[in-house]
Amino acid sequence: MRIVLVGPPGAGKGTQAALLAQRLDIPHISTGDLFRANISQGTELGRQVESILRSGGLVPDEVTIAMAADRMAKPDAEDGFLLDGFPRNIGQAKALDALLVEQGLRLDAVLDLEVPEDEVVKRIAGRRTCRKDSSHTFHVEYKQPKAEGVCDECGGELYQRDDDQEETVRKRLAIYHEETEPIIDYYREQGLVVTIPALAPVPEVTRRALAALPERAV
Repeated sequence: MRIVLVGPPGAGKGTQAALLAQRLDIPHISTGDLFRANISQGTELGRQVESILRSGGLVPDEVTIAMAADRMAKPDAEDGFLLDGFPRNIGQAKALDALLVEQGLRLDAVLDLEVPEDEVVKRIAGRRTCRKDSSHTFHVEYKQPKAEGVCDECGGELYQRDDDQEETVRKRLAIYHEETEPIIDYYREQGLVVTIPALAPVPEVTRRALAALPERAV
């Protein structure tokens, strides 16, 4: 089963990707994880990415595609994978199609997590992160700490990251609409897109996504 997961920032792609990959017993391939892994391992691609990010630039499509292709060629991805964060634009989508065609393969489904824009802004702008450990996150509405401004886990100060500010979130959404959203129509023309209403508890969104997959996948 070969799946692409798409959706705006704050739609819960990372959470759903991990759950679906575990349920389907296929690797969850995230571009963010690929960048970090290649950088930490000191690969040639990792050195390129690290240099680009340090200079404040954007990672070129060809580098992202090369990393994704290398990861999809690993033995654990032989029977399938779930892509999260790739492809990010039409160029990457066409490159992915070409990679799969070379191997006599094709995508089985593109799951589009649908969340209203105002909800996306509320989810992200309301997030608060612990200064001591960034993996400790809370929310002003959905996951409030016991003591305001204090992390339940370690007592660290909770703060709003710059990229969680509403203005920044709306800019990220504008980029998503301009660059990534067009791939949904691209894949819809191939009959691969299933839209999943994602304004629901995590388990329910997972259930909807699994139900939407071809029967042989579940």
